[in-house]
Amino acid sequence: MPVLLWIVLPYGALMSFVFGNVWRYRYDRFQPAGCGPDIDRMERYGADAFRVGTVLVLAARATDVIASGPHDHPRGALHGILVVVEMVAGPTAAAGAVLVFLPPMIAGAHRAPVTPLDRLTLPVLTAVALSGILVRVDPNYTSGNYRLAETLFPWARSLFTLHPNPAAMAHASALYQFRALIVLLLIGIWPYTRLAGIFAGPVVRYAGRRRADLARLVPLPGNSGIGFRSRG
Repeated sequence: MPVLLWIVLPYGALMSFVFGNVWRYRYDRFQPAGCGPDIDRMERYGADAFRVGTVLVLAARATDVIASGPHDHPRGALHGILVVVEMVAGPTAAAGAVLVFLPPMIAGAHRAPVTPLDRLTLPVLTAVALSGILVRVDPNYTSGNYRLAETLFPWARSLFTLHPNPAAMAHASALYQFRALIVLLLIGIWPYTRLAGIFAGPVVRYAGRRRADLARLVPLPGNSGIGFRSRG
C-alpha cells in the first residue's frame, strides 16, 4: 500500500498532468476557460485573481520546500514574508476560483458546458485550501516540530530525484496524508477542467498571434530576404 499511494499514484498524477495537457492542446487549444465572447467580466476578473493568487502560493510553497531544514521552517524575515504572501494569495486564489466556476454552473444554456470534472474541481480546491490551513496550525508545528519538513517536503523532493521516499508519508499522520492525496487528485484532473485554460490558454493564444503576425511578412523576391512585404 505505501508503494501504491506514495510512488505509483504520484507518478501517475504527474503523467496525467503532462499527457493531459498535450491532449488538451490538440483538442481545443485550451479555449473553454476564461476566454470567448460568452465569458463575462466577473469570470475574467476571477481568472486573473486565480492566476495571480495561485502563482504566489506556489512560489511561496516552493520557497518553503527549498529553504526548510530537516525539522524546521525558514527563519527570520523570509519566514514572515512567506506567511504574509500566503495569507494574501490564498484568499485571492480562492475568490478567483469561485468567480470562475460558479457563474457557468448557474447560468443558462448560452454558456460553455460544465463537465462533471468541473463540478468536482471547486470542492477539490476547497479541500486543498483547508488542508493547507490545517497543516499550518498543526499543534506539532506550533510546539516547534515542523511536520511539513519531516513528511511532505522530503517525500515531494524525492519524487523529482527519481528516488522516491514513501516512508516519509507512510508514517505521517492522516492530516498530512490527506493533504498529499488531495493535491495529487488536483494535479491529475487539472488538464481536463477549466483550470487548464486559465494558465495555458493565454500563452497559447499569444503564441498564435505572434505566429500570425510573422506569417503576414514574407521576404521580398530578389532582395536576399532583407526587405519584407505584407502577404495581405
